[in-house]
Amino acid sequence: MHASGEKAPGFGRHLNGLFKAAVTAGKRVRTETSIASGAVSVSSAAAELAQMKLPSGSFQGARVLIVGAGKMTKLLVKHLLSKGCSRMTLVNRSMASAQALAAEFPEAEIDIRLSPELLACCAEADVIFTASSSDDPLLTKENMQGMAQACGAVGGVRRVFDIAVPRNVTCDVGELPNVVAYNVDDLKEVVDNNKEARMAAAEEAKVLLEQERIAFEAWRDSLETVPTIKKLRAKAEAIRTAEIDKATKAMGAEMSKKQRKVLEELSRGIMNKLLHGPMQSLRSDGTDAGSVSETIVCMHALSRMYDLDAFVEPKPSTANL
Repeated sequence: MHASGEKAPGFGRHLNGLFKAAVTAGKRVRTETSIASGAVSVSSAAAELAQMKLPSGSFQGARVLIVGAGKMTKLLVKHLLSKGCSRMTLVNRSMASAQALAAEFPEAEIDIRLSPELLACCAEADVIFTASSSDDPLLTKENMQGMAQACGAVGGVRRVFDIAVPRNVTCDVGELPNVVAYNVDDLKEVVDNNKEARMAAAEEAKVLLEQERIAFEAWRDSLETVPTIKKLRAKAEAIRTAEIDKATKAMGAEMSKKQRKVLEELSRGIMNKLLHGPMQSLRSDGTDAGSVSETIVCMHALSRMYDLDAFVEPKPSTANL
């Protein structure tokens, strides 16, 4: 957006500075606070909790199965990918819906199966996420009984995460040996804890954003002195030029080009030395709000002293054109 805006008419120094300040503020908030960490949705909490519960803290070597292809699954796949899980099996009633979802994640390797293969897929999976819209439970203690335990890469424990409402997994599934089941209530606890942490981080972020706001406004205010600097120099130059012209007329033909040049350099040198102090008092890089305030006071004082508001810069002479 910034790159596109720079090419648009009217995108001046102020807007450019505002965009850069916003980017800087955003980077500070993300790097200096924990506001971007911690899952705050059931899908992201499921992916986070699964990763935490795996012995290695990684999905590497784990066979992942997802049941359902709705909105919850879409978010789940997104979060799994962000955690390095790019290979998964997806079981759904409709092949078209599953294919459409898989097409949205070309970076993922998704093996699509239909519902009749659900139990066979579960038997081959180490981590199971259920997010189907089915009204009836899909996984029960009875139909999961006798399944071979999960592979050694995940400690031989099959982990089931039910994020569906109503539930896809019955409560007694967790009674099976080497099976651990989590439901929406378990995930909500993770979400609530993360939300509290984010609220605390948001308060920290407010402090940083206020600092950046003050810094931007100081920089913006420092730009107010630019027109005054230009006017002051223009008025001084107009006075110098007028006095040189008077001196030249008074000297008449007796003044040589060399003498004119010396007089020009003398008058310009005097003008620059006299302007040095006022100009320094009007210059500010905008990094310190306090110094900017002092600079603005000086600007108004100089403007009154030299009556700059009433000054109109003379048009260039066309006599010698």
